[in-house]
Amino acid sequence: MPIPITRSSMPPFDEYCAQIKDLWDSRWLTNSGSKHKELESALKAYLDIPNLTLFTNGHLALEYIFNAMKLEGEVITTPFTFASTTHAIVRTGLTPVFCDIDPLSCTIDVKKIESLITEETSAIVPVHVYGNLCDDEEISKIAEKHNLKVIYDAAHAFGATYKGKGVASFGDASMFSFHATKVFHTIEGGAIACKDDGLVSRLNALKNFGYIAGQIAHAGGNAKMNEFQAIMGLCNLRYLEAEIEKRKTAFEHYTQRLSDIPGIKLFAQQEDVKRNYAYFPVLFDGFRHSRDEIHATLKTHGVVARKYFYPLTSNFDSYAGLPGFDSSLTPVALHISNCILTLPLFADISPDEIDFICDIIINTSP
Repeated sequence: MPIPITRSSMPPFDEYCAQIKDLWDSRWLTNSGSKHKELESALKAYLDIPNLTLFTNGHLALEYIFNAMKLEGEVITTPFTFASTTHAIVRTGLTPVFCDIDPLSCTIDVKKIESLITEETSAIVPVHVYGNLCDDEEISKIAEKHNLKVIYDAAHAFGATYKGKGVASFGDASMFSFHATKVFHTIEGGAIACKDDGLVSRLNALKNFGYIAGQIAHAGGNAKMNEFQAIMGLCNLRYLEAEIEKRKTAFEHYTQRLSDIPGIKLFAQQEDVKRNYAYFPVLFDGFRHSRDEIHATLKTHGVVARKYFYPLTSNFDSYAGLPGFDSSLTPVALHISNCILTLPLFADISPDEIDFICDIIINTSP
């Protein structure tokens, strides 16, 4: 059997079926039903955040938070991210200004942010990458100095903490993705966590066609999470810490096998960060084979690895020729995107499967 890049964690089948049985009795399938409310409460407790609102997916959550904050002009972000981040910025009428990344974490390089701030800048949109966390302390200082909003794309960071502080409390708001490939998932889904009561009220209206107390107060849309998704989240949340521990074991096995090999670079543990072990990224930088050659060789053996993130969003065909979409402006991100490969990682990947993958990489002939 092929080894996939990821495999969705699933709760016991009978447990999920027992939970969804209530839906056949109530016929309340969406529109903030009891399971939706229960999951919101559970996630607020887990993330230690006063406000959280659920969405049908993380991408719409990101678009709606930009809308709710009434951002205009330019936002500083990075091109080393999934398409959703840049697309959400562009689709809401904002202009992304790309900042290079830190080579040790692949997150936004805080030393380069201030030089990109102009009179048109309204926010910073940093991206936590692979479970590596952005330098929130420095970003907060910059944002306060220049009166900017900070919205984190935290799709890779659910469950991670810095000095015991959960990532949901970073910045003005954080977007989480609960897609089936994530450490915690609701099949599809997402959420916005924030401290501002007024902001979450506006988000709740925007995702439900703009309704407030029976009146249409905003030009909203439809981005509500349904009850089936919420139940999957409730079930998966019970097993989350055990799932992360299994991922940690797999991560450490990979690390033991691939450390200290010339031309293979692994990312070091960030100080004071509790990881969620979302991905296992490897840089093939000076190795006897290129990233693309390793990717192709693994594929011939039934191993699905991923060039993630490649290409940079600033290199997408959809943005060709637009001002500012120039990958040469972010040379570190460009270099890493050409060397990076994420290897299969999921809770139930076996030691034998990891050894099989590592043996292919290590023993592939020149």
